Amino acid sequence: MKRLFDLLLLLLLAPFMAGPIVLTALLVRCTSRGPVLYWSNRVGRHNLIFRMPKFRSMRVGTPAVATHLLRNPTTYLTPVGPWLRRTSLDELPQLWSILCGEMSFVGPRPALFNQDDLIAFRTRAGVDQLAPGLTGWAQINGRDLISIKEKVRLDTEYMRQRSVAFDLRILGMTLQKVLIREDVSH
Repeated sequence: MKRLFDLLLLLLLAPFMAGPIVLTALLVRCTSRGPVLYWSNRVGRHNLIFRMPKFRSMRVGTPAVATHLLRNPTTYLTPVGPWLRRTSLDELPQLWSILCGEMSFVGPRPALFNQDDLIAFRTRAGVDQLAPGLTGWAQINGRDLISIKEKVRLDTEYMRQRSVAFDLRILGMTLQKVLIREDVSH
């Protein structure tokens, strides 16, 4: 049911997303050297690694770690990087991962391959059984500003309550958070 929901929503959104995707790609291409997309190794369902695309908001050569672990993250951002992150436009290429079945619209955000603590906590809680999401319950309840333990607690809460209605509620709340640019720290 969830996969069908994802595919139907993707089909509905495709005509509206094509323009922003093309414009964002051109903006990234024109403002910094390197590829338009950044492919990062992420942890998916059953802790399997997959390659997740994002519009590149960081300079080529930036270490592959969570942004908050960088000494001065702003020095690594491209000229349009801060704007891409504030507006969440850097996330649009993940629609490809949803189409491929590696992600869902709603689920726990996919961990970086080297976030061992987050992966371990999620595995103990059984959250690793879920497909990662473009957005999630933890995303709309703190995003970058909450601890790993709190993320896992919220991911577990999502796992217990998940339904189409809950996913629609999370998607609506995500849109609201993106529009008001709430809980984005970098």
